[in-house]
Amino acid sequence: QRKHQEIRAMRSQLKKIEDLGAAMEEALILDNKYTEHSTVGLAQQWDQLDQLGMRMQHNLEQQIQARNTTGVTEEALKEFSMMFKHFDKDKSGRLNHQEFKSCLRSLGYDLPMVEEGEPDPEFESILDTVDPNRDGHVSLQEYMAFMISRETENVKSSEEIESAFRALSSEGKPYVTKEELYQNLTREQADYCISHMKPYMDGKGRELPAAYDYIEFTRSLFVN
Repeated sequence: QRKHQEIRAMRSQLKKIEDLGAAMEEALILDNKYTEHSTVGLAQQWDQLDQLGMRMQHNLEQQIQARNTTGVTEEALKEFSMMFKHFDKDKSGRLNHQEFKSCLRSLGYDLPMVEEGEPDPEFESILDTVDPNRDGHVSLQEYMAFMISRETENVKSSEEIESAFRALSSEGKPYVTKEELYQNLTREQADYCISHMKPYMDGKGRELPAAYDYIEFTRSLFVN
């Protein structure tokens, strides 16, 4: 915001240049050997810089809001942004469809390889979300909104996650065992659950061996 305000404040300097340029034109001085810049060129560059400042500020505000309201970590947002910039070779602030597809693959999306001209329904369904009018490009704003929605689309409520754990647990018990976690989740996921879940205590306050309290764990995820 401070940088954008500095840019806005420089508009008065540009006005001085425009007034001097107009005076030179009145005096029929059309070539200036002291500079390669023109009044029109400087005005265009200032406009572009001002627009860039507004876009960046808007994108940052969106990212801050996303972090605060969706639970997407700052590290994940940085990774999304860095990947976009990596594939935005011409620094235009948008990706064509091929660059966007490469970007998604780099982020772990398992998109099938298809020959040019062949149908690609999986990728087309993604484009229906980020580029519904098919203008051929995906802006940073559209891309970030898509990535954030994908990060959070499966996390609807603590009740849904509780139900998922209950399905892992035989007979729908209020706890899940170490064995059940490793049977149904990836090793990394099971390790995470075991390191973050509290041991399950029965009604008499006794700790059950190798049993974990998924209800307390799930609800703790949704605090605040």
